[in-house]
Amino acid sequence: MIRKYVLPILAAFGLFMGIRTVFLSNQPPPVAPAVVEPPKIPYTFYVSGAGIVESSSENIAIAAPVGGLVTQVYVKVGSKVKVGDALFVIDDRSLKAEVVVRKSAIEVARTDRDDAKTQLALLKSLSDKRAVSEDEYSKRKFAAQRSEARLVQAEAELAAAQTDLDRLTVRAPIDGEILQVKTRAGEFAAAQNLATPLILMGKTDVLHLRVDVDENDAWRLVKDSHGSAYVRGNYGLSASVHFVRFEPYVLPKRSLTGDSTERVDTRVLQVIYSLDKVEFPLFVGQLMDVYIEAAPRS
Repeated sequence: MIRKYVLPILAAFGLFMGIRTVFLSNQPPPVAPAVVEPPKIPYTFYVSGAGIVESSSENIAIAAPVGGLVTQVYVKVGSKVKVGDALFVIDDRSLKAEVVVRKSAIEVARTDRDDAKTQLALLKSLSDKRAVSEDEYSKRKFAAQRSEARLVQAEAELAAAQTDLDRLTVRAPIDGEILQVKTRAGEFAAAQNLATPLILMGKTDVLHLRVDVDENDAWRLVKDSHGSAYVRGNYGLSASVHFVRFEPYVLPKRSLTGDSTERVDTRVLQVIYSLDKVEFPLFVGQLMDVYIEAAPRS
């Protein structure tokens, strides 16, 4: 009796579940919410590009004038420096010793000059000029001139040694902020163009934005075009940007993946904009999405 009713009920339930499964599988999948809301662009016609924040002086890679061992670093990341402030020092012991030697040489040359001048003055003070030969007088005169020249040469050699010594203290070329410090006391500083500079600095009181605009859209830009820059990851954070200048040389796009077989087939025009002061933090080297008011494509 139970089997007579259970089997039809199970069959009906299985049929219902099959129909339900087919129905649900034919429904369109729900649209996933956007991870980040897209920006609200305030222009009808615009050109977009990726921008990188940089200092208004452009980032300055500080190098060593000569190769040598770094003995002391005076700054750290975030330090504010004035033009002429010491950044780091290369081992200067040998040049300090040379400066001492040059100073001693000046004292010797000065003594010789004074002696030669005294001897010449004695000859000149003789009442009877016949007491000394013309040849002897000429020798004393030329000796005084040579001693004077040797003193001038010794002073020039001291100045050259002092200049070389001063060069070993690397100083800030402008007022600005230290952005990176990649050298430490005890490390060797090479006098060459390094992929990672010893110290990176720039003016950060005003920030600039270097925007890459595709060459196909470059003709649409006009001087003094306004734009808006949005922080990646939070398009609610934005800042107005103001035209500074065009970089007139169109260069290959540099957003590469690192693939050894990669080829660059896109060129970009770089446009420099200044950033308004904002209440949220911006960092040199940060990428932003930029939209610039432009002419329509037609």
